[in-house]
Amino acid sequence: MKEFLIGASTAAHQVEGNNCYNDTWAQEQMKTSGYAEKSGLAANHYVTYKEDIQKMKEAGLNAYRFSLEWSRIEPEEGKYDESATEHYRDVIRTCQNSGIEPVVTLFHFTSPKWLIEKYGWEDERTIACFARYIRYICKAYANENLNYICTINEANIGVLIAKYMRMAMENAQKERGALAIGMDVEAMSRMQKEQERENMEFFHRPDPAFFVAPRSENGIRIVKEAHKKAVEIIHELLPSCKVGLSLSLNDLQWTENGKAEADKLWQSEFEQFKDALGNDDYFGLQNYTRSIINENGEMPVEEGKEVTQMGYEYYPEGLAHITRRVYQELHKEILITENGIATSDDTRRVAFIQTALEGIKACVEDGIPVAGYLHWSLIDNYEWQSGFSMQFGLMCNNENHTAKPSLAYLGSWKGKI
Repeated sequence: MKEFLIGASTAAHQVEGNNCYNDTWAQEQMKTSGYAEKSGLAANHYVTYKEDIQKMKEAGLNAYRFSLEWSRIEPEEGKYDESATEHYRDVIRTCQNSGIEPVVTLFHFTSPKWLIEKYGWEDERTIACFARYIRYICKAYANENLNYICTINEANIGVLIAKYMRMAMENAQKERGALAIGMDVEAMSRMQKEQERENMEFFHRPDPAFFVAPRSENGIRIVKEAHKKAVEIIHELLPSCKVGLSLSLNDLQWTENGKAEADKLWQSEFEQFKDALGNDDYFGLQNYTRSIINENGEMPVEEGKEVTQMGYEYYPEGLAHITRRVYQELHKEILITENGIATSDDTRRVAFIQTALEGIKACVEDGIPVAGYLHWSLIDNYEWQSGFSMQFGLMCNNENHTAKPSLAYLGSWKGKI
């Protein structure tokens, strides 16, 4: 039986530093984009990756999920940077030489700036751009003996963003009254015009279609088609490598009158993506908490419950629950590609990992083919619009990337599942 993977995950833009060719970096420079601070050096992982991987090895981890930064590899359309390609080849080989399985994510939220300027994730032509990039990667790393590739991280993020924006609007309207009395319509109009002006300045269009943005039905189809095309190419060029995508899924629970609403959410966030997964070799599952649903939709976290820095309910039990539900529907190998907690209290991270992995161990003992658990994240990182305020890491984002006790604790699980 293949060794169960115990490891950690990162995303290129969040840890590498100086990712200046992508859409997120451009948005960080904008006044209207909502970014609290700029990524800058992030965690400097582009420089320190060898030392960071060594720390993983010493702690006992045997897997590392990281993403390739598309915009570094293809900074201009159709023009590839061989030094960036070689950098990621060395990351792969450093992992393998350390007894660590590299799990390579090809796209984790950030798009080349040129892609958003010319096309974007609501444009059919993006499928061909993504396919060209995938083909280049497969040929470049054909001899690297990769066993796991994730095409797209959280392919359902656009659905989730649309949902949370809608919930925020509804809550704002409730606070202002049924007629939204007190809304400064003129100020809102000025803000929209300023956003359009900045979009024109940075992306040469008023409404750029970022990946991390609300998705239309057509946009969802484009994401799914891009994934399917990637799977086809990877199976052709890297036939021994397993390929899948990841979705972010809360453990959905419901009150007596909430099942119909919970079913709607499940359809939107999971079931509508199933038709794109038919040729996948595994499913990448990402879970952080649960949602409790009543007849009106998702309920706020119950008063008195422990919450993380992100405002999520502390609920590590959700991982095993959602793993069982997904397997009932897909009957595919599952790889936990993200699960974790933003907290300054590392003892709570250790407790979170313990409960989550005890649940996964029970799943495996019940015959569910879970290939591994990859904790989010390896290093305290740049958490997008929240900046550096969220502490998800097993290591500190300081000069030496000091390991927290949770890193060794996670490594202690190797061989126990």
